Amino acid sequence: MGKVLTSDYPANKMMRFVIPLLAGFLSMAAEAAANDWATATTPAPGPPQSIGFYTAGCLQGAQALPLDGPGYEAIRVSRNRYWGQPVTVDFITALAERIRAAGQAHLYIGDLGQPRGGPAPSGHASHQVGLDADIWFERQPGTRRAPGERENPRLRSLVLPDDSGIDDTVFSQQHVLLLRTAAEMPNLDRMFVNKWIKQRICNTATGNRSWLRKLVPWYGHDSHFHVRLHCPPGNPQCQPQATYSDDDGCGEALESWFRKAPPPPPPPGPPKPYRPKLPPACQAVLNAR
Repeated sequence: MGKVLTSDYPANKMMRFVIPLLAGFLSMAAEAAANDWATATTPAPGPPQSIGFYTAGCLQGAQALPLDGPGYEAIRVSRNRYWGQPVTVDFITALAERIRAAGQAHLYIGDLGQPRGGPAPSGHASHQVGLDADIWFERQPGTRRAPGERENPRLRSLVLPDDSGIDDTVFSQQHVLLLRTAAEMPNLDRMFVNKWIKQRICNTATGNRSWLRKLVPWYGHDSHFHVRLHCPPGNPQCQPQATYSDDDGCGEALESWFRKAPPPPPPPGPPKPYRPKLPPACQAVLNAR
């Protein structure tokens, strides 16, 4: 009988190598899945359908936001994240028209979503079903930027660098009018803004304050605000977000944000992308030809 070969290498030491190796393979698989969505350069055919939740879903029949329009211009267009539901494109173009009519400089429009939605390799956990959009507070009166300058424009924060309050050298009543105009638009579910911005407006807004409830504090969002629209009618697989306070949101709901510990600093190295479990129907959206 031939000699049976065995290893005298301790099993626990072997697992020290196997477990990190397995974790690396799983991480690579998750990254590859995200890149699948990012490398889809065209929308999936069919009628517009948001499938899943804002942070775990996909989009069929996406529509591209024109990169220039009356009252706005898209920035960072190399990301190819200017796709969304038709209602999202309509929201942006209508808001930009209203802001232009108010005599303000044109808006910078950031990310909507990828051509088929889904998780992005970087930058967002949401923006997956075509119903989210980033609108920057920064303005540049006058002529529009050249295409090359749109990739890295100046985008100032409305909040002081030490996070101690509003930067009054940047913040103006134009920002308040912009937020109020957006908050009063149809189809809007909520808008995410920095806690200091919400507090300033809570302390200064007069007249009808019902629109303030649409301003929901969230981490970041000091140099841009994030609009989130309701699931459109006829989208049965779109999952709505939970409701929130029906008052102006200027009481305990806001004050609690000033008691929260700041988020921990990101770990060194490239950030790990957010990889949710998507609805089964999203695989067909990703593979559609």
